[in-house]
Amino acid sequence: MQKTVCITGATSGFGRACAERFAAEGWRLVVTGRRADRLKELRDHCSATPIHTVELDVRDLDAVKAMVRDLPEGFGDIDVLVNNAGLALGLEGAHEANLDDWETMIDTNIKGLCFLTRCLLPGMVARNRGHIINMGSIAGTYPYPGGNVYGATKAFVKQFSRNLLTDLIHTKIRVTNIEPGLSESEFSIVRFHGDKSKADAVYKGTQPLRPVDIADIVHWVTTVPPHVNICTVEVMPVCQSCGPLAIHREP
Repeated sequence: MQKTVCITGATSGFGRACAERFAAEGWRLVVTGRRADRLKELRDHCSATPIHTVELDVRDLDAVKAMVRDLPEGFGDIDVLVNNAGLALGLEGAHEANLDDWETMIDTNIKGLCFLTRCLLPGMVARNRGHIINMGSIAGTYPYPGGNVYGATKAFVKQFSRNLLTDLIHTKIRVTNIEPGLSESEFSIVRFHGDKSKADAVYKGTQPLRPVDIADIVHWVTTVPPHVNICTVEVMPVCQSCGPLAIHREP
């Protein structure tokens, strides 16, 4: 039976790579993003597999409800939801951060993820099958300077994923939280508001994770036997590790 995967934020980075990975395996695709031109390009690129594209801002609850309600025939039974849409904005300390950036991260990384999950879960529960895959981050576990609200949103994703499992224990629905470390994509360009030189500096002298690496992991967790749930995947490039605790010493 051909399965259906819904991927948010599919116009670049992890989301785009996930769409290509599942398309290569013959899955039906429901993909969302805010850039219509990129959705069209993705649809053309994945034309060999059934694909339904939706221009969507996950922060808009009414739009999310409409998307789920209006899924065309053949795409309505979502087997896997990949909650990938998310972003980091800024790297300033909490006392200097832009409040609009904080609000955007909270609305996208937390509320948008909750909206999609809540709207698609009833169907999964009714069918007694499904898989929620949330894109977290090691920033939800390990703090770093300037990570303030971004890291907090990913800590929410971690705990929300755990709590979903407890709510769904009476079902055969699986929940997985993927927690990447240093990864090269448009992520840093967005974080630095389009400043590519700052984004490039993040990866200088490193071999970071690539979107295709994360897409392979996302696909893998869906292929284990149905009685197996991969709860969390924490993944870093070999050039990265968690650092020692910081100590500030007075002069």
